[in-house]
Amino acid sequence: MTLETPLADIPRAKRFLPKLEKLGLSTVRDLLWHLPSRYIDFSHIYQIKDLKPEVEATVRGIIQSINTRHAWRNRRMTITNAVVSDETGSIEIVWFNQPYLTQTLKQDKEINIAGTATLRNNKLLFTNPAYELITSGGTTKHTGRIVPIYPETKGLTSKGIRYLIQIIFDTLPPVAETLPETVLEAASLPDLNTALHRIHFPKTQKDITAARKRFAFEELFLLQLHNLLQRMQLASQQSPIISVTASDIHNLTARLPFNLTASQQEALNDITRDIGRSQPMNRFLQGDVGSGKTIVAALAAIASATHGYQITFMVPTSILAQQHYKTLLKFFSYFEGGIGLLTHTDARIYYGENSTTNTTKKELTDAIENGTLKIIIGTHALIQKNITFSNLGLIIIDEQHRFGVNQRAALTKSGSTTPHFLSMSATPIPRTLSLTIFGDLDISLITELPKNHKPVTTKVVDPNKRQAAYIFIKQQVRDGRQVFVVCPRITASEHSDADILDARKRTWLEVRNVEEEHEKLSRTIFPDLRIGMLHGKLSAEEKNEIMKQFTQGNIDILVSTSVIEVGIDVPNATIMMIEGAERFGLAQLYQFRGRVGRGEHKSYCLLFTDSHTPATHTRLASVARAKNGFELAEEDLKLRGPGEFLGSSQTGMPDIAMQALQNPEFIKDARNAAQAIVHKDRTLTIYPKLKKRLERFTQRVHGE
Repeated sequence: MTLETPLADIPRAKRFLPKLEKLGLSTVRDLLWHLPSRYIDFSHIYQIKDLKPEVEATVRGIIQSINTRHAWRNRRMTITNAVVSDETGSIEIVWFNQPYLTQTLKQDKEINIAGTATLRNNKLLFTNPAYELITSGGTTKHTGRIVPIYPETKGLTSKGIRYLIQIIFDTLPPVAETLPETVLEAASLPDLNTALHRIHFPKTQKDITAARKRFAFEELFLLQLHNLLQRMQLASQQSPIISVTASDIHNLTARLPFNLTASQQEALNDITRDIGRSQPMNRFLQGDVGSGKTIVAALAAIASATHGYQITFMVPTSILAQQHYKTLLKFFSYFEGGIGLLTHTDARIYYGENSTTNTTKKELTDAIENGTLKIIIGTHALIQKNITFSNLGLIIIDEQHRFGVNQRAALTKSGSTTPHFLSMSATPIPRTLSLTIFGDLDISLITELPKNHKPVTTKVVDPNKRQAAYIFIKQQVRDGRQVFVVCPRITASEHSDADILDARKRTWLEVRNVEEEHEKLSRTIFPDLRIGMLHGKLSAEEKNEIMKQFTQGNIDILVSTSVIEVGIDVPNATIMMIEGAERFGLAQLYQFRGRVGRGEHKSYCLLFTDSHTPATHTRLASVARAKNGFELAEEDLKLRGPGEFLGSSQTGMPDIAMQALQNPEFIKDARNAAQAIVHKDRTLTIYPKLKKRLERFTQRVHGE
């Protein structure tokens, strides 16, 4: 067995394969690096007489009796009752819907029971506890010790995962260390084999702490190493020198119907300075919702195009691509160098005022190749193999963390020089995280909003105020305004692991969905209003038509999923109503709020939740209080951690490393260790195992 051995080759793992695949696990390496999310301490074995209510504990005793019966009220439910005793007393055990236990757990067998005892009718009992029969050796995997709890899926519990990992440990030879010894010693980290055993089968809390530190440090060290090498690689490449002057910028900004803010001007200065050098710009432009990032990028694009270079403007959705296309045409209608739009369903070219914009994709790609089209706005369609740029000088990517390095690289293959690179995001990310995750990028911040920007009033709406909210919404529509209604889901479904359990009521909260909400609002709440529906399962043509109708004022209320999170600009929309607000991250909620308040009318964001938990209301109240996105980001970093902004699905980094991002000293140590390695050997030739490990890390974090 090796780390690359497929789990399908492990006989006792075969019956779990579909479940393992659902968790993204296909090799021994995948399973060993499927790290516990938490631990339960069942290490102390209590005598039955010493048990206390609501305390996690393990008891060891003899099964006195066990039987299974059907519930009286619900014949489909089975109840298994057992009595376990030790020399100090007896305790009742209850399991629901596990009738097979009577075949597994026999009378007079010695057993460990682990869980939290509860009081019922003044008697202690265990409900659905973990259990483990005691074998002749007396060792245990699931009770009587600190027990790891893993990310699970239906049909594969942590107990099953522990079972498989133990099989691997019994067979796998020692794993080769990947971190240099100097790094391990400097950071006081355990070696890889020790860390793997301690994180999966710890004996003490100290074992857990040391192992988690090792894996978190390794991830951050590799990230810092990747960033440093990326910077060095870029510094050795040649880019076109785009000599944009202050006079060029003045001529462009003088024709705008507004003045740039000081932050916008500073960011634009950063960009024009960078593109005037022979080394590739690699800049990250962050700005609050509505702060004017797009116009800064557009000015840089127009200025570069007037010097003969081509510019691509790549965005994650067709709707956002069309939005940016309209923005450029609105403010730079005089530009005759060609502004193109390319999505999977749309192709347009604009050559100055009164020019036709309809074209074919073939005509558009030909115009890109022969250089007659200078600015091209599009989605993933821009990285098709049949697209070749004539003189690509600048790549602009909006919401850049939604794209991988591979996709960016696909845009840079044209020509002998490396185009300059500008990425943008309206997702508020704390500066410490930006510097770490996007450490290969220089950062520009737009920290102020335009002077004419109107603040959006945000309210957390209690369930008993729902009818009053509906009355308010109807009045806004009668006054000529429009409304967004956002729901967490497209369709109704049963609750899953991701659903919210209200801790106070111990009930699953209703999850609002677009289809049912659209039906309810159309038929019952607002039968006299025009209600539209938008979600990700619609075709691009359908989504575009719905947004067109909403933008033109032919839809009063648009019920949508988070597809409207980025780039939608409807100045007449004044209400953002968010159902199940507790199910969205604060960064998302802030993005939603940014879809209103974009016109001359007073705007409102209404956060609806059925949750009664104090933590939920604290989080939502922070959205209502926040004056800007960066203030909210710092608040959410304290409340929920870095995953709120970046997410393991966005970065490819596990939770254990994401949590470590909250520790500035830890980040600093990882960066220092990376710098020491690069200083010694930037090619990593003398660190072949580290080089291979870094290649795997880069593929996981940035590979698409």
